[in-house]
Amino acid sequence: MSTEATPRATAAAILPLVGGAANVVSVAHCLTRLRLGLRDRTRVREDALRALPAVLGVVDDDTYQIVLGPGAVARITPEFEALVAAAPTAADTLESRGARLRATRRERNATPFKLLLRRVANIFVPLIPALIGCGVIAGLNGLLVNLGLLASLTPALTAVASGFMALIAVFVGLNTAKEFGGTPVLGGAVAAIVVYAGVAKVTVFGTTLAPGQGGVLGALAAALLATRVEKWCRGRVPDALDVLLTPTVTVLVAGLVTVYGLMYAAGEVSAAIGTGADWLLGHTGAFAGLVLGGLFLPLVMLGLHQALIPIHTTLIEQQGYTVLLPILAMAGAGQVGAALAVYVRLRHDHSLRTTIRSALPAGLLGVGEPLIYGVSLPLGRPFVTACAGGAAGGAFVGFFSMVGDTVGSTAIGPSGWALFPLLSGNRSLTLTAAVYAGGLLTGYLVGFAATYFFGLGSVERPAGAPADPAADTAPDTAAAPR
Repeated sequence: MSTEATPRATAAAILPLVGGAANVVSVAHCLTRLRLGLRDRTRVREDALRALPAVLGVVDDDTYQIVLGPGAVARITPEFEALVAAAPTAADTLESRGARLRATRRERNATPFKLLLRRVANIFVPLIPALIGCGVIAGLNGLLVNLGLLASLTPALTAVASGFMALIAVFVGLNTAKEFGGTPVLGGAVAAIVVYAGVAKVTVFGTTLAPGQGGVLGALAAALLATRVEKWCRGRVPDALDVLLTPTVTVLVAGLVTVYGLMYAAGEVSAAIGTGADWLLGHTGAFAGLVLGGLFLPLVMLGLHQALIPIHTTLIEQQGYTVLLPILAMAGAGQVGAALAVYVRLRHDHSLRTTIRSALPAGLLGVGEPLIYGVSLPLGRPFVTACAGGAAGGAFVGFFSMVGDTVGSTAIGPSGWALFPLLSGNRSLTLTAAVYAGGLLTGYLVGFAATYFFGLGSVERPAGAPADPAADTAPDTAAAPR
C-alpha cells in the first residue's frame, strides 16, 4: 500500500503551519507553487513546513509560495481552498488589524518594478495550461503533416491547436482586468477588439489595421485602460445609472483608444520584439545564449521567470515559435548536471541522494524547483555552478542560431526533454532537435564538471537536513569536508 499522503491530508498538514484558515486571505497556484496571501507571516512555522514530505521548498515573496511540484499543486490547492472555506471566520481583532498594517507596509517596501513584473506574471500564469496543451497538439499536427499521415485529421487538429491562440487576447484582457481590480468581462470585451476581423476596415496613421495587430501586448494595454476608465466612472456616476453608463463608457472610451492608438503602438512594439530577438541571436547568438542561459535559474528562484511569458507569446504569434525558450531551457540542463555531480561526490549523504533521486525525473523534464530548493540552493556553491552549465548550453544553442540554424518552441511551459515535441525552427526537424539535444548535453556536462571540481570544496549539510550517521562515520575521500 502506498504511504504517500493524499492531497487532502497534505492540505490539512499545511494549513496549521501557515497560521490556520484565519491567517489566509487568498489562495492561488501556478504550475508548481501554492501561492498564499497571509495576514501575518510571523505565524508561519517555516521549519515544520519545509519538513513536510510533499513540500519541496518555500519562497517568501509578495505572496507566500509553497513549492509542491507539477501535478501535485493542482490536486492539493482545491483541497486547501475547501479547508479554508470551511473554517469559521476569524473576528476582526486588534491583532488581525495589525497584521494587515504590516502586510501593507511590506507592499510599500516592494519596488515598483518587482510589483509590476509579478502582476504581469499573475495575468499570464493561468494561461499556461492551455498554451501547453495547444502547443503539444500543434507539434503533433506538424509532425503528421511533415510525414504525410492522417491528412483528413490534420485540419481538425489545426483548428483545435489554433483556436486558443487566435483568441488569446480575450483571455489576457479578462485576467488583466481581474488583476488590476476591474470587471473581467469588460477587460475581455475591449481586448476582443484586437482580434476582431472588422478592424481591417479601419485606417490609422495612413495604414489599415490588421486583426490581431498588437497581439497580447495590445490586449493587455486595452484591458488596463478599460480598468482605469471603469474605476473613474465608478467614482462619478450615480448609483442609479451605474449599471447602464459605466459599462458603456468603459467599452466606448477604451475601445476607441484601442482602435485608434493602442493597436498601432502595440503592433510596433511587438514587431520590435521580433526584430530584436532575431538580431540578438543572429549577431550575438553565442554571447546572448551565454547570458540568458546563465541568468535564468536566478529568475526561476525568484519567481520572475513568468514575466517573460508575454515576450514568448508575442514571438509565437509573430513567427510561430519562440526562439528564447530553448536557450532558457538550458538552465535546467545545468541544474541536472550539478545535481548529478553532488550525487556522485557526496555518496555517503543518503538523505541528500534520496532527495536528488526523487527530484531528478522532474528536472530532466524541465521542472527545476525541486532541485533548486532541495539541492543546489541550500548547498550554495552548486547553484552557481549550475548557472555555469546553463550558460554553456545557452551559448551552444545561441551559436547555431548565429550561423543560421534557429531553434524555437511552438509553445511555452515545458522544457528539458519535454520540449522535444514542441521544437520548430528554420531548418529540418532533425537538425533542430539535434542542436537542442547538443545544448542539453553541453549543459549537463559543464554543470557536472563545474560542480564536481569547483562546487563542493567547502560544502556543508543543508540547514535543517536530517543527520545521516553513515555520512558522518563512513570514510569518503571524494566528499567535501563537513
